[in-house]
Amino acid sequence: MDESVSKNKSELWSLSIKDLFYKYLRYLPLILLCVLIAMGGAFLYLRYATQIYSSSGLMIIQQDQKQTSTDKVEDLLLGSNKTQNIQNEMEILRSKPLMERVVAKLDLSFDVIQHGKIKDLNVYRQKPFAIRAISINDSSHSFAMTVLYTDNEALTVNGLKVPFGQAFKTAAGVFEITRVSAGAPALEYEVTWSPVSSAAGRLAGTISILPKAANSGILNIGLLSPNPVLARDVVNTLMREYSLMNIEQNNFSTDQMLSFINARLEILNRELDSAQQKLLEYQQENDLVDIDAQLSAYFLNINEGDKAILTEQTRFGIAELIEKSLASPETQYQGLVVPSSLGLEDPVLNEMVGRYNTIQLERKALLESNTPSGHPSIKLAESQVETLRATILENIRNIKTSYSKTINTLQGNTSRNQSNLKGLPYKIKNYIELKKPVDIKLELVKQLEGKREEAAIARSSTVSSSRVIQNAEDGVPVKPNRTTVQIIALLIGLGIPAVFIFIRELLNDKVSSRNDIQRITDAPVVGEVGHSFSDDVLVVTRTSRSMVAEQFRIIRSNLQYIIGKNEKPVIMATSSFSGEGKSFVSTNMGAAMAVTGKKTVILEFDIRKPKVLSGLKMTRSSGISNFLVGKDSLESLIVPVPGVDNLFVLPCGPVPPNPAELLLDPQVDVMFAWLKEKFDVVIIDTAPVGMVSDAITLGKYADCTLYLVRQGYTYKKQIALVDELYTQKKLPAVSIVVNDVKMKSGYGYYGYGRYGYGYGYGNSYYEETAPVTFFQKLKKAIGLGKPPKVNK
Repeated sequence: MDESVSKNKSELWSLSIKDLFYKYLRYLPLILLCVLIAMGGAFLYLRYATQIYSSSGLMIIQQDQKQTSTDKVEDLLLGSNKTQNIQNEMEILRSKPLMERVVAKLDLSFDVIQHGKIKDLNVYRQKPFAIRAISINDSSHSFAMTVLYTDNEALTVNGLKVPFGQAFKTAAGVFEITRVSAGAPALEYEVTWSPVSSAAGRLAGTISILPKAANSGILNIGLLSPNPVLARDVVNTLMREYSLMNIEQNNFSTDQMLSFINARLEILNRELDSAQQKLLEYQQENDLVDIDAQLSAYFLNINEGDKAILTEQTRFGIAELIEKSLASPETQYQGLVVPSSLGLEDPVLNEMVGRYNTIQLERKALLESNTPSGHPSIKLAESQVETLRATILENIRNIKTSYSKTINTLQGNTSRNQSNLKGLPYKIKNYIELKKPVDIKLELVKQLEGKREEAAIARSSTVSSSRVIQNAEDGVPVKPNRTTVQIIALLIGLGIPAVFIFIRELLNDKVSSRNDIQRITDAPVVGEVGHSFSDDVLVVTRTSRSMVAEQFRIIRSNLQYIIGKNEKPVIMATSSFSGEGKSFVSTNMGAAMAVTGKKTVILEFDIRKPKVLSGLKMTRSSGISNFLVGKDSLESLIVPVPGVDNLFVLPCGPVPPNPAELLLDPQVDVMFAWLKEKFDVVIIDTAPVGMVSDAITLGKYADCTLYLVRQGYTYKKQIALVDELYTQKKLPAVSIVVNDVKMKSGYGYYGYGRYGYGYGYGNSYYEETAPVTFFQKLKKAIGLGKPPKVNK
């Protein structure tokens, strides 16, 4: 038992898959048309869309190695242990100031677009003319000019004819256009000028900078542009300008040091000139020629003391220089470095001054990379600078105090030595006093000039920390991607009809296939009747071999398993409501029985809307209603069907005012008893059971019931009524006949339905040929074809 149930479920699943296949197969013309239109649209898009090109180059940013310098002055003035952060360098490469250098270098403020019939082209380096701005009235706003290339001698700019090489004036300013090459006449160009900052901002937003690998200093710099040459030039120029800016940045500290040294030398030289002039005048006035030789014997001790004092005073002067530099507002607020200890052998001071200069340079780099002045990193740097400045000033004051004490001590010793010279001429003593400041300043000038030469040499040998590994080449097209566009077009071409089919099927609440019936009820399907293209209702004759006639013969054979060995069966035909083909099926079932030699009568019991006689093109006459009221005998009411032996019709007769009550008359029992005695087969064409109770009343006289379900007409919810009649046995031996089967709704793989036949009778039936052209198939697929007429 379980194996049988499992097998039935497997068969139903297989049928369901097959049902879906044939159901949607009829939409193939629509699907093909949508795919064709979508692929055509993709072709046109790829043909006329603006190409976007990608160009990229590689550059390496070398990390500066930490080095310990033995020259404390260089460490203090230039900064030591400087390192680079790759992420910071990437942001600098994306920065607007750097891109402004690129825009200025390539003259990208002017953007020239060539207008075509379908699309516009960026003609960077391909335009037949070059435009130069002599003066611009408002350099803060963009403006555009329309240029028409008329001939090789002149252009038309905003409707004004302008010769090549001649300045012309517009509302935006004064410009000059020169011819670069011969251009095609009648071509129109749009020349747009933008401020350097605006053009740089647009380009900076399109640049892409990615590290080649994690923790790698190699960067991939790329750009997308509608012009391949423009993409290449921007990338290459950006890498070159970054290297130049890097050199300028590295030279900044050196330039600051040179500026400081030059300023101090200028002051010292003036002071030295003044001291030397005083000394020279004194020597001339007192005829002092070789003072050292004259006093070498007398002042040996004094000289030694003076040397010590000179050394300490030199250090004291250097400390004062550093203190003045730190106290200067220019040094504090404009990010300038301070001089080194210049020989002060104080490691703590050297370290603090070096740290101060390093933080000042880092703060300046942040400001130049467009970091807002209120940014936390800027505030932190300023706080560190102020703290170090105060600490260095305090340290220098302590050093000066120490030097002052030492100088005082030395001077005391010198004074004691000088007391021994009271007897020496007064002029010699004055000479010595005048020579002391000259010696101090000469020593300072010598040291500063030496450092200046060293800084100049270092500046001339500065190299960039970046190096171009691979220059960018002409861009390759990346957008639109042909494969991607075609795949999207294919998906759209399939998706639109898929959505249409899904919505159409979702809203379809009518029976479309045999499987729709079997999912709702267990009532057996005794057969199927396809759509007929014949003008006659009676399609079953002794000589007929049409497919619809064969389907009725199949139903006749299947009924043997339902009525069993009943030699004189009574078969009742009903449906849910009018229009499902009861009269058509009743007529042809009667003919199918009659051609076997069985005497068959069709009862026109659809008293409210009788259609059997009209379908057979027979004249209306007295019938069932006349007999039930006692006016006529049954023998006189039976009418033979012309052209079909053994087939008779018992007409309805006049429509009574009370059909339901008339069927309860005892004469109905008499009528069926007489008919079963005189005929081999009795077929009852009754009213729809879903609308009136006639079929329920007549069910007791029938041996089986043929319940008509019309494909694409009967609602699925009405199959529940069939199931109720079947399970509760309200009608005898209910079996279903599926009528008007067509390929349209995918119902074409049970019995003979695959051939697409159906039914029709009377003047309302017509022979409908299958659509042969693509558009006829398409109209039928989407349901726009003319619906067939059906007799009811």
